[in-house]
Amino acid sequence: MKKEKEPINIEAIKTVHAERRTEIRRRLAEFENIWKKGTDADLWEEMVFCFFTGGCSAKMGIRSLNAVRPILAKGTQLELARALTGVHRYPNARSRYIAASRDFLSGHCNMNLRNKLRSFSCSFERRDWLVREKGIKGLGYKEASHFLRNIGFTGYAILDKHVLRCMYELKLIEEPEPPGARSKYLRVEEKLKELAKIAKIDFDEMDLVLWSMKTGEILK
Repeated sequence: MKKEKEPINIEAIKTVHAERRTEIRRRLAEFENIWKKGTDADLWEEMVFCFFTGGCSAKMGIRSLNAVRPILAKGTQLELARALTGVHRYPNARSRYIAASRDFLSGHCNMNLRNKLRSFSCSFERRDWLVREKGIKGLGYKEASHFLRNIGFTGYAILDKHVLRCMYELKLIEEPEPPGARSKYLRVEEKLKELAKIAKIDFDEMDLVLWSMKTGEILK
């Protein structure tokens, strides 16, 4: 029997958070550990994972990353596309994202993502660079936020369809459509921060609480 989704209201959010708090905090600690102990190659893998999840599921992203991991550093676009065929919905487009972004980052910062991301003193500027830099393909504001959260940065909302649906049901937004423009993304992100304050739940934990209420899982 298919499990019914939890009703979305403040009390339900608090209840689910209390039930899943330990697992959520464990997951966030894993993300933080990537920044503390991970290599630049680990950071690159997380960026590629977020290329894969744009318009697709986290599970597809995980499967796709596993498929290309052995050739992620030096595989050609064609080799990457072949590895993704039958695994990802868009093998050609995503393989082009990887190859083009890798070429740009190799020339721009010698793939030293840690130093590059550390160079920004402003969290908004860090995310804006990932989205606006033409050499990096496939990262909108949702995907860039996802990437930064997954490597240990805090304070970014991953406004995917599950979180947006929750916010819509809570009447925080008028429609559950992805806020593509920067100004709209920031407005919706601020509404999620306000919700976290009202519910007295850590902002980064709130994101995973809402996501899990729609999916029943806590992934990445």
